[in-house]
Amino acid sequence: MTLVRRPSPFSELLTLRQAMDRLFDDTLFRPFAADSTGADRLPLDVRSTADALEVDASLPGVKPEDVEITVENGTLTIRAERRSEQERSTDAGWLVREISRGSVMRAVTLPSGLEAEKAEATFENGVLKLRIPKAEQVKPRQIQIHPVTPGTALEAGPAPDAPSATAEA
Repeated sequence: MTLVRRPSPFSELLTLRQAMDRLFDDTLFRPFAADSTGADRLPLDVRSTADALEVDASLPGVKPEDVEITVENGTLTIRAERRSEQERSTDAGWLVREISRGSVMRAVTLPSGLEAEKAEATFENGVLKLRIPKAEQVKPRQIQIHPVTPGTALEAGPAPDAPSATAEA
């Protein structure tokens, strides 16, 4: 009789520590990692209302004077610089360094019909709020219905040829 030795399925499994290390090194947990330009991706919320386009940008640790907003050729660009208070060398004994520093940038194509020259921006608690009003011709309008038949409206009541309840009594 020939014995065939099969590899154990458990030998192929990763140890718990290896699995955890792999999990935290994965880009799944770093969705805003630096792209090929070296600038981090800036998270935005963009909403269209009846009157305007509203953009909220999360910029924690950024001062308002370090933010640049431009609209050119239908593209909104927001750039910001995250600066550390004191310049620290990279070999200063860091064990973990995850707070991003440097520049962040985001460009968004805007829909047509916005009045960029009337845009307003506020900055509070690390959130940039930008409001770009819509042009009057783009705003939704309420259409009023006009009656087709000329004349005045009649009061609601019994139909003229309907018998009245008092006549039958």
